[in-house]
Amino acid sequence: MIENRIKHRHLSSFVEVARLKSIGKAAVSLSISQPAVSKTIRELEEILGVELFDRSHRSVVLSYYGEVFLRFASASIAALRQGVESVELALKQGASIVRIGALSSASARVLPDAVARFLAINVGTTPQVITADNVTILNQLRVGELDFALGRMGLPASMVGLTFEHLYTERVAVVARREHPIFAAGAGVSRLSDYVVLVPPPGSIIHDHAVELLIRLAVGPQLRRIDTVSTVFGRAFATSSDAIWIAHYGEVAGDIAAGTLRELPVDTSDTFGPLGLIVRSDVTPTLGAELLMAAIREVAGEVRAAGER
Repeated sequence: MIENRIKHRHLSSFVEVARLKSIGKAAVSLSISQPAVSKTIRELEEILGVELFDRSHRSVVLSYYGEVFLRFASASIAALRQGVESVELALKQGASIVRIGALSSASARVLPDAVARFLAINVGTTPQVITADNVTILNQLRVGELDFALGRMGLPASMVGLTFEHLYTERVAVVARREHPIFAAGAGVSRLSDYVVLVPPPGSIIHDHAVELLIRLAVGPQLRRIDTVSTVFGRAFATSSDAIWIAHYGEVAGDIAAGTLRELPVDTSDTFGPLGLIVRSDVTPTLGAELLMAAIREVAGEVRAAGER
């Protein structure tokens, strides 16, 4: 890719020549030789495939392409300078807190590795993780109680003033303890009504998916259910009783891998939903928030590569 071949020296040399309208003055400003500046400009033109300066003039004059490229090159140099200054300021100011609100599934599946990588950077920022349902997370983010959120995109009305960045998709899982009688030969999911079912309550982001699943499985109004979004309660109750648990896959992925919970043979392929980073569109994230979000993107990319199950 062209942009991968362009280095900081290309941009700085080009911007200085354009600013000072002189290769000689640019060389003095950059503390390098005039031939080095000329060579760097020629390299940049070869990479871009256009002439950035009109060489028909005796003075240094930008070409049409040079005028266009200057705006973006200047912005890149300025952004890099601001980034360096932000890091220096953060180091001088010392410890700070970055507050993230996350769905319990994201807290279990993505955040542990992301936070570990963030802490390894050692920027003096303390992560504060708040786990709640999606509606609560969005409300807290909107009023400034969180720096950013990791959750599902809400309804249009709830996303006003917020920006969503999709990271990966996640489905609903229907699970029970490994030795549950529903896994016995000949039992099957048709007996779901025989057991208590843990269901996300109305208003939670996957409530509708859970209800649609129960309808598809022909579970009638006699269903005995417990409404909860608590991963701690759900895990404890499902592993110590014959309850069936409907949850985000990320909440139970570790339990399934460990063998304490098993998935019922239920098709949940139509319950996939996007999870991602949510920020306020009118607020610039702090350095700590940016670094933690970068770590989350990295781990989420590994989740995507492993397959969105």
